[in-house]
Amino acid sequence: MTRSITGDRPVLIVGAGIGGLTTALALHQAGVPVRVFEAVRAIRPLGVGINLLPHSVRILTDLGVGPALAATAIETSALAYFNKHGQPIWSEPRGLAAGYPVPQFSIHRGELQWILYQAVEARLGSGSVLTGHELVRWEDTGAEVRAVFVDRETGRESNPIRGAALVGADGIHSVVRRTFHPDEGPARFSGRMLWRAVTDAEPYLDGRTMIMAGHQRQKFVAYPISRVRADRGRSLVNWIAELEVGGGTPPRQDWSREVAKEVFAPAFASWRFDWLDVPGLIAGAETVFEYPMVDRDPLPRWTHGRVTLLGDAAHAMYPIGSNGASQAILDAAALTRRLVDSADVERALEEYQDDRLGPTAEVVLANRRNGPEQVMQIAEERAPAGFGHIHDVIPRAELEDIAARYKRTAGFAPDQVRREAAR
Repeated sequence: MTRSITGDRPVLIVGAGIGGLTTALALHQAGVPVRVFEAVRAIRPLGVGINLLPHSVRILTDLGVGPALAATAIETSALAYFNKHGQPIWSEPRGLAAGYPVPQFSIHRGELQWILYQAVEARLGSGSVLTGHELVRWEDTGAEVRAVFVDRETGRESNPIRGAALVGADGIHSVVRRTFHPDEGPARFSGRMLWRAVTDAEPYLDGRTMIMAGHQRQKFVAYPISRVRADRGRSLVNWIAELEVGGGTPPRQDWSREVAKEVFAPAFASWRFDWLDVPGLIAGAETVFEYPMVDRDPLPRWTHGRVTLLGDAAHAMYPIGSNGASQAILDAAALTRRLVDSADVERALEEYQDDRLGPTAEVVLANRRNGPEQVMQIAEERAPAGFGHIHDVIPRAELEDIAARYKRTAGFAPDQVRREAAR
């Protein structure tokens, strides 16, 4: 049983984001005691939209939050790519429409975090997530971890908190990762900037499709994220405008850097397609947030004794292929499985690392090559003025291969999801 590994000592999770909260739910469900520590004082619904791919939705469904997701999110029906003229390049069904045993969901990141947070509080008990506590140091004695946190409000340090293991799920600016890699420096900037917002609008296409238009240097992404709004005949559209801005040092990535639309909107002024009004979506947003597109190089290891990394702290990646949150959720399931199946905590963390380090590194590198979105760049290079039919420019077999190869790399090919569901 799991308790033979951890006894009464909890697993200490640093970070109450999507990865940390999912890990807490999974470990608790498996009978492993957990404590969660979050640096911010209050959990607030920050961020904008994200996608949950079927392999992660299967895990969240097993954790009992599927109904809450379905009541909040949009069940994504399709993914479609277009060139900068609005001409179709490639489209494919998603989720249940593609034969998966579970849906794909598009949801506001903050609403997903809130669903997970409420589930943790309900199951582990009120106050199980200790907010306003920032990790400052820890000691791995070989038999346990003793972590010290500082209360951000009072500046006081806690007494050492003892745990069976410590999981750094503290994001792209991870304190845990930085402790092991003090010379790594800032996140790696792609030279591309993202501007993100949500706009209340009339539904486009079928009201449940995620679209991407443009190419590597200029791209627009849009997808609806609110079931409640859709039930009222409207669409809360999450959108991302992306431009290549060159090198240099970008501003620190966070969830609250507001910018004026005039910074980027002129570049999209002519993008009025017969199925989507891009300038209208941009104009209709109340607030726009700016994010540099950054990632981090894959690490040679995540686990050091009784301490390991998870989610963005382990494998921050470009937001390409809709994989960031999903991969963190897969981490949570893999870590839990190893802690349940192994006879030793350190061995369990090493086995978790062996399970996840290689596959996530492949996704990081695939995203640097534009992942499945490379079809837009290929169309731009081969037919910048547009085309009569996409198959005159890119053969169907080439498009199918790009899509299938990325699904397999990221672990959500239909047969992979069905196989995991049957375990």
